[in-house]
Amino acid sequence: MEYKINDKELNASKFIPFVNRIWPGDYDPDKTQTALSKTLNITAYDDRKLVGCLRVLTDGYYFGTITELLVLPEYQKQGIGSNLLQLARDNTPTMLYFGAQPGVEAFYEKNGCQKGLQSYTIKADT
Repeated sequence: MEYKINDKELNASKFIPFVNRIWPGDYDPDKTQTALSKTLNITAYDDRKLVGCLRVLTDGYYFGTITELLVLPEYQKQGIGSNLLQLARDNTPTMLYFGAQPGVEAFYEKNGCQKGLQSYTIKADT
């Protein structure tokens, strides 16, 4: 497995087919590319195949958040997500805040994450 910190080669054409395997959707390539350009992208590749990605959005001093941690289903439970979390911890200058999908709390707790503040959402008017 090859891990890349701040993967500058990650682009929408690689990311959209990957994310569609986990969160199917109709993702706009230009908006996806813009989103990827604003985050620290830590990736895992099996040969040249993108199999895991953790994205961090941070101001570099006060705040950082994990926007998503994704691993292809057939690669889960092999330590890839744990390695991506450790790389985020080692390469981000701030404390990281994030939400977790229901049912995966044990994964984060196993990796030394502590449950924190209650989260809330505000939906954009569209």
